[in-house]
Amino acid sequence: MEYLQDEEDLKMALLMSLQSAPSEAKRSKPPEDAEESPEARGRRLRREVMAAAAERRMATSRSGGWGNPVPRSMQWPCRRLAFLLLWSPPEGNTDRKVVGETRQVDVGELCQEDANRLFSMLFGGAVSKSILLQWTNQGIRFSSDHETCMGLVQHKGGPCGILAPIQAFVLKYLLFFPTELDKVSPSILQPEHEQRRFPNDRTLVLSMVEILFLCGNKKRAAVATLSIFTHHADDELAGEQKNEAVSEALEDLSVESASDLKKYLRVSTHDSPTDAYNHLMAELPVFQSRMGAVLFLISALLSRGLDAIQADRDDPSLPLVTSPFGHASQEIVNLLICGEAVANVFDGRMDLGGGMSLKGIPGGVEVGFLTLLESLNYCKVGQFLKRPRWPIWVVGSESHYTVLFALDAAAQAENELEEREAKIRAAFDAQDQSGGGGFIGVDGFHQVLRDAAVALPPEKVSSLCAAGFIVWNEFWQALLDLDQSNGGLKDSSGKMGKKQFDVFHFNGIAKSVPNGGAPVAGGEVPLQRPRLSKLHVSVPPKWTQEEFMTDIATTAAPSSDAAAPPPPHPAEPAQHAPLVDCIRTRWPRATCSWDGDSPSIV
Repeated sequence: MEYLQDEEDLKMALLMSLQSAPSEAKRSKPPEDAEESPEARGRRLRREVMAAAAERRMATSRSGGWGNPVPRSMQWPCRRLAFLLLWSPPEGNTDRKVVGETRQVDVGELCQEDANRLFSMLFGGAVSKSILLQWTNQGIRFSSDHETCMGLVQHKGGPCGILAPIQAFVLKYLLFFPTELDKVSPSILQPEHEQRRFPNDRTLVLSMVEILFLCGNKKRAAVATLSIFTHHADDELAGEQKNEAVSEALEDLSVESASDLKKYLRVSTHDSPTDAYNHLMAELPVFQSRMGAVLFLISALLSRGLDAIQADRDDPSLPLVTSPFGHASQEIVNLLICGEAVANVFDGRMDLGGGMSLKGIPGGVEVGFLTLLESLNYCKVGQFLKRPRWPIWVVGSESHYTVLFALDAAAQAENELEEREAKIRAAFDAQDQSGGGGFIGVDGFHQVLRDAAVALPPEKVSSLCAAGFIVWNEFWQALLDLDQSNGGLKDSSGKMGKKQFDVFHFNGIAKSVPNGGAPVAGGEVPLQRPRLSKLHVSVPPKWTQEEFMTDIATTAAPSSDAAAPPPPHPAEPAQHAPLVDCIRTRWPRATCSWDGDSPSIV
């Protein structure tokens, strides 16, 4: 029962993170000089949350209902695109950081053996100082640039394998809500003067909590922080003051060995999502500091368990942070996406014989993964990662991880005409008694027409049945000439099943962009910011009528003297970049176009 209440509290936290809180009525507070116990403080905050919910319900009843859902907008580039997010109205709306009852957090240090194992798993036995600097100088922070403020910014190479999966989950919370799986409406109505900082820290913390519990088999989450910050646990300092205090405390801190991990690292374990949320929220400045990325990776490893991590891997002798450039391994990315540190991206297990096997993705995932390496035939990404629950993918290149996403879950829907063709073919094959020869008898053909709800004209049926058997290719040609309204495959719109949609690509690594600063002597100051690109994607079906007719004409006239078949319609103008090759691993034959600079995956 307590776990269910925790889930309700987290749901309330999500709703609070996505909506603006109304002005609250003033409530009595304890005297400033009174000492309040943690238990009393937790009870008081919970009463205030419930009171806020009661006020909202009363206001709702007075106004006669919620009416239209309250939209939140966010300003992005590509002509300042804004999204109106739709969701069910909450029972309560409050701006409190603490969710549910607060509990005492037991924080402990690692034993020397675990510290040694952890450091060796991360960096191996001989790690360069430059790699350590890469991984201890990257915080988990949103971009300060208003056009990319929804994204986590990266300043150095290496930890992108941590930031990109977190970014993917952040986008999940921003773009989709569990009760509104397919509803995200684009809008460009938000005026420029109403731009606001979005998202807030709660969205980030909810994403971190989900990932850590995913690593902990949805039963527990470990949170790794630093001993020098434990005196801030009561959140006595304001946000910026705490950030400054954390930065000052980190000035002389370096992590170069397992002994340093044992000295500075402090770990707490939570079996309640609410407790983990509250603890991460209190310690968020630590994760926003330069140690944030490596601390979150350590948290994920400890949530999974060091023994389980090594059991997941095909070769546990290799470090998770690869040399010589300090890139995050595929095992790290997979851990944060699917909860297991497997090295491969195919579905399930691959049996090698002799009792040996390779481990892949164990099941469906919330956010997916695409890679340029598949387009180069180095690997094959399975359907679990290609077709995640949400249309959001971490994108891997040879040296960097970025994020691709769509606003509408319909981007993952199958091509309508391809689905129709597959259904008719299945009905045809069910009547095929030739052992796969591709032809059926007359009685079987009439059964196919009934099963597939195909209404061919009587004269066409007679023509197809004249020989006493029906060949699939001839039947298919008839279907291409038969309108969809009669069960055929002819598309009166002329698109022949072509699918078109928009996707967005976010690259968190900061790059210099022109016109970003005030003019100074000698030129303009470039602005350092991440990049967000909008791409229009057009996906033709696996076949087109022109291709089919071309094939028929070629078969009928094999002679070189025969007239050449008419060419298909000219292709739409398309652009190319390595990202397009990644997109084609998910949507074969896709063409893409965009305005401005090419999207970059490096």
